[in-house]
Order: sequence, then C-alpha cells, then structure tokens
Amino acid sequence: QNQLLPKKIEALAADPRVVAVSAGEQHSLAITAGAIWSWGFGGAGRLGHGDKKVEALAGQRVVAVSAGYDHSLALAADGAVWSWGY
Repeated sequence: QNQLLPKKIEALAADPRVVAVSAGEQHSLAITAGAIWSWGFGGAGRLGHGDKKVEALAGQRVVAVSAGYDHSLALAADGAVWSWGY
C-alpha cells in the first residue's frame, strides 16, 4: 500500500534504538541494537516483508546496511558481507 504521509514504523518500537537506516527503490532497512528490520515492497527478493526482522541475519552483529533497487547488502562486524535480492 502506498504511504503518502510520514508514518512511524511501529514494529521498531519494540527495539527502539535504531542506529542506521537505508532507503532503496521500494523497500527500506534499519539496524537496531538487536536486529535488522525491513519493510516496503517485497518482490524480487528485497525482503520488504512488512516490518519484520531479517531472521537470516539473527546472531550476526551487523554494522551497516544498504537497500538498493532490487537487492540489499549488510556488513557484519567481522567483515562478512551479506547480499540478497536480484
């Protein structure tokens, strides 16, 4: 659904210490103290799956994220780079 006005991401209230965000073409990512979150359009592997944690990165200490056009990247503290999407 289109969102034409600013809207608080309610799912992040459970983990309120957001340290970074990234906006892609049709999806966004956030890093909190405890997880990576995604929301927006979820086609083409973007994982814009509606205010949910990115479970595949659970247990990883992610220090940066980038949401691209059809893909996303996450950089872990140990230097590992994770990629998903097209």
